[in-house]
Amino acid sequence: MTSIDLTTETEGSGPSGYAAARLRLLQEKARSGPPRRAALARLTDDWLAALFAAAKEDTGVGGAALVAVGGYGRGELSPRSDLDLLLLHDGSADADALASLADRLWYPVWDLGLALDHSVRTPAEARRTAGEDIKVQLGLLDARAVAGDLGMVAGLRTAVLADWRNQAPKRLPELDELCRERAERQGELQFLLEPDLKEARGGLRDATALRAVAASWLADAPREGLAEARRTLLDTRDALHLTTGRATDRLALQEQDQVAGALGLLDADALLRQVYEAARTVSYAADVTWREVNRVLKARSARPRLRNIWGGRRPEPERTPLAEGVVEMDGEAVIARTARPERDPVLPLRAAAAAAQSGVPLSLHAVRHLAAATKPLPVPWPAEAREELVTLLGAGEPTVAVWEALEAEGLITRLLPDWERVRCRPQRNPVHTWTVDRHLVEAAVRASALTRRVGRPDLLLVAALLHDIGKGWPGDHSVAGETIARDVATRIGFDKQDVGVIATLVRHHLLLIETATRRDLEDPATVRAVADVVGTPGTLELLHALTEADALATGPAAWSAWRGSLVADLVKRVAGVLAGESPGEPEPVAPSAEQERLAVEALRTGGPVLALHAAQAETSQPDGEPEPVGVELLIAVPDQPAVLPAVAGVLALHRLTVRAADLRAVELPQEVGPGTVLVLNWRVAAAYGSLPQAARLRSDLVRALDGSLDVAARLAERDAAHPRRRGVKAPPPRVTVAPAASRLATVIEVRAQDAPGLLHRIGHALESAEVSVRSARVSTLGANAVDAFYVTGPEGAPLPPEEAVDVARALEAALRTA
Repeated sequence: MTSIDLTTETEGSGPSGYAAARLRLLQEKARSGPPRRAALARLTDDWLAALFAAAKEDTGVGGAALVAVGGYGRGELSPRSDLDLLLLHDGSADADALASLADRLWYPVWDLGLALDHSVRTPAEARRTAGEDIKVQLGLLDARAVAGDLGMVAGLRTAVLADWRNQAPKRLPELDELCRERAERQGELQFLLEPDLKEARGGLRDATALRAVAASWLADAPREGLAEARRTLLDTRDALHLTTGRATDRLALQEQDQVAGALGLLDADALLRQVYEAARTVSYAADVTWREVNRVLKARSARPRLRNIWGGRRPEPERTPLAEGVVEMDGEAVIARTARPERDPVLPLRAAAAAAQSGVPLSLHAVRHLAAATKPLPVPWPAEAREELVTLLGAGEPTVAVWEALEAEGLITRLLPDWERVRCRPQRNPVHTWTVDRHLVEAAVRASALTRRVGRPDLLLVAALLHDIGKGWPGDHSVAGETIARDVATRIGFDKQDVGVIATLVRHHLLLIETATRRDLEDPATVRAVADVVGTPGTLELLHALTEADALATGPAAWSAWRGSLVADLVKRVAGVLAGESPGEPEPVAPSAEQERLAVEALRTGGPVLALHAAQAETSQPDGEPEPVGVELLIAVPDQPAVLPAVAGVLALHRLTVRAADLRAVELPQEVGPGTVLVLNWRVAAAYGSLPQAARLRSDLVRALDGSLDVAARLAERDAAHPRRRGVKAPPPRVTVAPAASRLATVIEVRAQDAPGLLHRIGHALESAEVSVRSARVSTLGANAVDAFYVTGPEGAPLPPEEAVDVARALEAALRTA
């Protein structure tokens, strides 16, 4: 393509002409991607070259050149990219004249509001600075002459490349460390909901680092797909700059739909999936490349010693057998010389399992050879293939890297075609750390640590790999996943009975955690319903382990000692029913010694009694100490209306975040003192600062209960004084009636964005509906409140179905308008 010519006064070498031409270029719909970036670089070259020529003539400076470095040097200018410029001179010019020349170049750039990274150096100074600062050296690797003495620029570029290659054994480990530190700070692009396209691992800086490695001639990155991945990231950044009008690399949630539209994509999920795929390609290429760099450097450091031992002859690398057709060489699993992949369709799985079991990566050459030469497995799979898959899944943490290597070369989707729908699929709930496919692999890794707890570890591992396979299909992913899991398990070669167990595990993988955290476990209907679904003790055992593995693989907010104890309690009760025990009718809750003491005191004084102390789990940490699970607030109040909204409101006023809560009415034994006491167990944390004193909480609670403290008004005043942070609008709350969840009460389920005062508003709305809260299970999962309230009518019986629906609708309407 030819340069863009600016010929008129308004479109000449001045800032206004450049700005007008730049604007037209960015508004051209027909030109985008690499052509637009290159055109923008050429346009900028022409403008700067004209500025340089005029300034050079006016100042009389000779022996100088204007050099583009970094991204501008590569000709990759995004709409709001900064300009990286070096004013190179031979040292003969007067200092004042040189400063004047620089000012004539830099100030017009600043006048246009463009970011500028600039320096003025001689070639010797540039080389010396590059030797001291690796970031400067990386920028100079892409040096390109814009105007002036082309020979001086060519000489500098040649010298810098030579320095880089000569110093590669020292500089490449330094570059590797920089990449690792940046990844630690920024995270992995392919798993971030708001990724930094440049700085995060797998982003544009990593792609640039791979170019630098290639320029060293020491090693090279896998090139397949890398250029396209880099283009995807650059195109996304271009669209981000145009839609926001800012020089930003962070793909914020509120801008993703606009960016997707600008790129012609369906929605933000399609955009994230495309970006994640590109980042995964870059990350995998980086892993392979840095492994090769380290191998080469290690081999070089060992050469002098080997020459002394072998008289200058290089010995053959040692090959250690790992499995049939698989050996370890130079720290990688490779294909044995005698292997015949074209005759051995199980070899990819055998090699993967052997690599994971040995804790070594699969070599890039081996994976590509397997992908090219191996024929598809017969359906159903032979027993050996199924066993190798189970071995791979049960290898623990090394499974992840091996799985990613197989996936990078298309072997996973060849083995499991349904994997394509979950590959790189984003999960917008911030509770989730991973994309769907990585979450499934992580769940298998977590399950591998639990295999000693179950009789059929193979079913556990495969169910963990498939439990969310229905995501990406319409409707409930558990329902869709059950059908897919049946097909996959049959394809893998499990018999009909095992296929049924895997399908049940996938269909009901959320059953235990949802029941334990949202249902009253004292209600026999709850336990019986779970037992009817699970069917057998063996399936219950597997489902318990899968529940824990799934939660641990989701993220830190999804599992805790408290949640684990609730699930374990439910499993124990269900196991009893499956063993022939009857859950019977619920017996009155026997209060603990502390609850009894507080309840008696509450009846005696007629007011609330509180106890605030650190809560600890029954399980222990590895050092044997009990694991802290928050702060427990125990409140006993004589039965009276509006207790729940009053307590919840007071906690919100004191900026206490409710992590979990349990409310139930307890009948005290006659010998203790007749009467009903509401016992509330709360697990709370201070939003910031320290916890309030129990005496202050009690004082405000007394006032809230007698009406002298207007909790709603106080919360409204605080919200008005401190408006919520702007960001993505949360989805609306959803309130439903859980059918047949209890024979003793109606269960109202609430799912909403967690916020201060939410529980107060829920309690107030239920009081307004003239229903009694018999018990409540309140839990917070990340930014989401997931609560269940057992309510009864005035007579203490469950609500009629129509009335229950009306209550749910009224509660949802109240939360929507709050």
